[in-house]
Order: sequence, then C-alpha cells, then structure tokens
Amino acid sequence: MTLEQLIRSLSPEVYHNLRRAIELGRWPDGRRLTDEQRELCMEAVLQYEDLHQVAAEERVGYIDMGKKAKQ
Repeated sequence: MTLEQLIRSLSPEVYHNLRRAIELGRWPDGRRLTDEQRELCMEAVLQYEDLHQVAAEERVGYIDMGKKAKQ
C-alpha cells in the first residue's frame, strides 16, 4: 500500500483522532506521542486535508489574521 492509498483509506474519525493527538501530544489512551509519531501524524493530517480539500480556515496551522492583517 502506498502512502496515498493509506491517506485515502483514512476515515474522518481517524483523521480527527490524529489531529487531536497532535494537539494534545498524547494518544487517546493517554500515552505520549514520540517526536517521530508527531511528525508522521502531522504529515498524514496535512496530506488528508489536501486530498479532501479541507477549507483553509479548518486546516491544521491556520492562523486567522482577520482585522489585524487589515490594520
């Protein structure tokens, strides 16, 4: 299985679990993510968002500059 096939096979639930693990630095069972696991999760999440055309404002790392950018 290629990485693209793996990303295509991720369910929205798995995607959200990966995002949550990145945010908290822990797996749902409480174990800490290693640096390598965090990097791999981030890569999977970014590729999932690109593949599924997640709106920019809903993507990981989005910063809403809103009014500050216009001042």
